[in-house]
Amino acid sequence: MFLLDARTARATWTVLVFAVGIALVWLLRDVLLLFAFSLFFAYLIFPLVRVVERGLGPASRRALAIGVVYLVLLVGLGTAAASIVPRLTREVAGLAQRLPEMSQQIESGQIVGHMFPVPGWGDERGRQLERLVRLHAPQIVGYAQQAAAGLLRWLSGAWVIVLIPVFAFFILRDAERAAGGIEALIENPAHRRLWYDIADDVNRLFGEYVRALIILSVITFVVWSLLFFLTGVPYALVLAAIGGGLEFIPVLGPLTGGVIVVSVALFSGYPHPWLLAVFILGWRLVQDYVTSPSVMARGIELHPALVIFGVIAAGEIAGPAGMFVSVPVIAALRVVWRRLRAFRQAPPPADRHRLAAEESAGAPVPDGPGSGGHAVPPLRGGRPAP
Repeated sequence: MFLLDARTARATWTVLVFAVGIALVWLLRDVLLLFAFSLFFAYLIFPLVRVVERGLGPASRRALAIGVVYLVLLVGLGTAAASIVPRLTREVAGLAQRLPEMSQQIESGQIVGHMFPVPGWGDERGRQLERLVRLHAPQIVGYAQQAAAGLLRWLSGAWVIVLIPVFAFFILRDAERAAGGIEALIENPAHRRLWYDIADDVNRLFGEYVRALIILSVITFVVWSLLFFLTGVPYALVLAAIGGGLEFIPVLGPLTGGVIVVSVALFSGYPHPWLLAVFILGWRLVQDYVTSPSVMARGIELHPALVIFGVIAAGEIAGPAGMFVSVPVIAALRVVWRRLRAFRQAPPPADRHRLAAEESAGAPVPDGPGSGGHAVPPLRGGRPAP
């Protein structure tokens, strides 16, 4: 009878566990996305909950503070909707009425005249370009229709949005208690400290990421609204709202927003569409190289190729919602990997005690990975020291 050695058995068991985990993630991807959006909403309103909780006094319950924040948000959103939604609805209706005309301009090739309104462009070159556009117009229109249909199908299942505040309520109320319960179950002090560090790093990461997204989105909406109103861009409020909303999708979101803005301006007869394109390109550079580094946490900094791959892969797996959560998930996995690697490289407890004794005695302590004596800080009352 063939017997596996212990090392092979452990490797086989590890592979099996990972395979089962990946299968569960795939099967439960919709539920996990719902949880991810609930977590995002919880991080979004958590600062407000803390402020209200302090204002109500130490004897107040977290649930009461969450309820007050929900009520304030509901009133605020209702007031904002009453002032903005009428104009937004008119612009959306006007844009929807222009969609058939825009599609006809693509199919007939007339869009070429709007794209290159330069005298003396050349009749022959213009006719060649129009023929090229007419030849590929069905594919262009068909792809746009498929994309719109996919978006509508996703929105048709958006009734789960109602569940997001419900799950966020329980996350805000019970997350700290749940984390403390898990920590109490870990008997090994080193493992308990590892769990504490991972949870703290991921918590800070998500908080910084949500804050950065909100800032980037609001800045884009305000700047685009002002510029579009001042320069007479049609459907200014709708386009600014689209640009601000798409800031939440890494890489592809801002690119899609820019294409939508320039396309609508082009089809609507705006006289300077290419100047608008130059502005959007410049704005993207400002956001990526000035604003984002200022508001984004250092732990979120990822290689651009990794971000693009993650966004595309998440979009293939879970659609637009997957694109939204791709970057924080990748960043969190990197944080966990770094903590686990540092933990594995740390010296054993006997060496840590020896190094700590040498350090307290004034002896030099070697530097480098795995040589420090602070991988597992002391515990205070069973909990890691802050």
